[in-house]
Amino acid sequence: MNSNKQKNILICKAVKFYCRKDEDAFFEWIKKIDGIDKISGVGRELYLHIAADDIHDNDLDDIIGLFYRYKIDMQQLSRFLTDENKHWFYDNKKAFWHKKVFKK
Repeated sequence: MNSNKQKNILICKAVKFYCRKDEDAFFEWIKKIDGIDKISGVGRELYLHIAADDIHDNDLDDIIGLFYRYKIDMQQLSRFLTDENKHWFYDNKKAFWHKKVFKK
């Protein structure tokens, strides 16, 4: 897989659901995020295919919330840091996600 393709795929490993409706809510949430083009999976890994190299701030914010709630590796979201979103995504060091995304 080339690096450009990998940039557009987020990996959700062994997501833990506490009940059937929790799993349903997870997938309903994913379907509501416009920037996610498709969902695929192999074994215990789920792949979220991002529609474009640059993701809209609202979609990134929703993915941050989804990943935080379901304890998915958030460090992979750091690839979406841009000059345009740096002010709220990176510079906001008190944000609940900052240490989990940027490990600083």
